[in-house]
Amino acid sequence: MSEDRLIVLDPTASDPDAEHRALRGRGAAAQVDILGLRVWSVTDPDLLKQLLTSADVSKDGRAHWPDHAEAVRTWPLALWIAVESMFTAYGRDHGRLRRMIAPAFSARRITALTADIEALVDGLLDDLATVPPGDVVDLRERLAYPLPIAVVCKLMGVPDDRRDRFRTVVDNVFATHLGVEEQAANTAALYGLLDSLIEARSAEPGDDMTSLLIATRDDEGDGAPLSHSEMRDTLLLMISAGYETTANVIDQAVTTLLTDPGQLAHVRAGRCTWDDVVEETLRHQPAIKHLPLRYARADIPLPDGRTIRAGEAILASYAAANRHPRWHEDPDTFDATRLHKDHLAFGHGVHFCLGAPLARLEVTTALRMLFRRFPGIRLAAGADGLTRMPSLISNGHTALPVRPRPAGDSAG
Repeated sequence: MSEDRLIVLDPTASDPDAEHRALRGRGAAAQVDILGLRVWSVTDPDLLKQLLTSADVSKDGRAHWPDHAEAVRTWPLALWIAVESMFTAYGRDHGRLRRMIAPAFSARRITALTADIEALVDGLLDDLATVPPGDVVDLRERLAYPLPIAVVCKLMGVPDDRRDRFRTVVDNVFATHLGVEEQAANTAALYGLLDSLIEARSAEPGDDMTSLLIATRDDEGDGAPLSHSEMRDTLLLMISAGYETTANVIDQAVTTLLTDPGQLAHVRAGRCTWDDVVEETLRHQPAIKHLPLRYARADIPLPDGRTIRAGEAILASYAAANRHPRWHEDPDTFDATRLHKDHLAFGHGVHFCLGAPLARLEVTTALRMLFRRFPGIRLAAGADGLTRMPSLISNGHTALPVRPRPAGDSAG
């Protein structure tokens, strides 16, 4: 494919919908430049699901991507491909690492968190109720962020006084407008925090996932104990995936409901449920737009006769795939009442997100309680006035200004 046909992905994601249409216009897959790397962006949902379940596609760049070492040295998103966790594991290693994490997300544990999540939301809404009528607040800062941060920090055993610092460095992991040196400095700071967390939980174990991993790291039955790098990177995966993505879904769902009152009316009239709103949000505005990277272990023929060659990198373009016109009728329209809301927001296959049930619970709870407590809540800016996060990966807004209590509302 000639260079003039290469789509250069905008690192600030200023107009992702137009970019996704351009990608789908190139067929099932398109060659793109993502921050200097030439990779295949896959937007056809059928092909993407096939690749996400194929043994011929790996997430282990060390083993299956000739350019891995150079990319780790020079690519701004090096952390996404350099980590050693189930996120970048393949085959037996992936199964071993996933088994260690799975107990934290069992149905029993998620159900047990329901009351805690409701209490957290209630407390955040109590705080919103103190806002003077007519005043504007950032709902991303006051609800969408603090809820999942509190939940994941409790789950992982992160002390309260370290939450803000973790948030700052994890936010930068998703930023795709930063240079190599800035990202390298952020990575060093992040690993320092993770080492400190491991040290603290080693000295004082608790009922949390970090303590559980520490207790089991030398007791893995298949002869492959958890290394220190795997420990750190597993914690990184759990903490970063556990709040940034959930914050985005809360953000996008609230934005849609406040810009399209008809959707909120559907819920209030019983034509759909809060679960329906969450699933349609995940389809229409998934928390992650593109997820780096996977690698072809063998030649993969494409429907149009082209071939993804063995050793080439693949970008799972979930947001573009979710709105493929062959998958959904009128895909660009948000409709919580649509019968089929299938999506790839949590991935597919063996790497399907373990935290999906927890994320769904948090978002559903937040929406239900927010709109019950503040039925007159209004967006303080038009949808065009909201600023997208400057990220190819994360799909949210830098702020979500709302008036939780319209002027003249003294009841809260």
